[in-house]
Amino acid sequence: MIAFLINLLTFARIIIAAIIFGLLALKNYYVLTLILFIIAGVTDYFDGFLARKYNATSQIGEILDPLADKILIIFLFFGLAVNFSSFLIGFAGSLIITREIWISALRDYNARNDNVQATKVIYIAKIKTSIQLFTIAIYLLALASNNMLLVIFGDIFMIISVLITLYTGFIYTYNSFKN
Repeated sequence: MIAFLINLLTFARIIIAAIIFGLLALKNYYVLTLILFIIAGVTDYFDGFLARKYNATSQIGEILDPLADKILIIFLFFGLAVNFSSFLIGFAGSLIITREIWISALRDYNARNDNVQATKVIYIAKIKTSIQLFTIAIYLLALASNNMLLVIFGDIFMIISVLITLYTGFIYTYNSFKN
């Protein structure tokens, strides 16, 4: 039963991502968008916390949780790019998505070749996700507070996000083909 609740929290994050994208498209719902983003973050925390506390992991959960994070990030980067009319956010989001697709392909390749250690999640990849989510929070806060000065900070963190994202992609690629 607890595994079902955990997976439900993860699935809720995917639904929330789509709702947030829709609200960004409608404009003028920025405070609600920020609140939903915070709720999505809370669901991410609690599904992981509960899975560890009750040792309630499942194959579907192991697949869904990182996928939900990626879906949230993708919806938000594209929604923000359109909302801000920002080529930087759009291009950076595209690079991040490309890296995610590449790493998924590498993980499949490594699984088929008994080399799963090459793409096992590394600590800096967790930092990457945190910085991406922090960057999104800055942009959403800028919209919700109508403080466009925050966009500059968002752009700086977006560049940092992309650099770390590409670096981790390089590490996984190198580990996959170093032999």
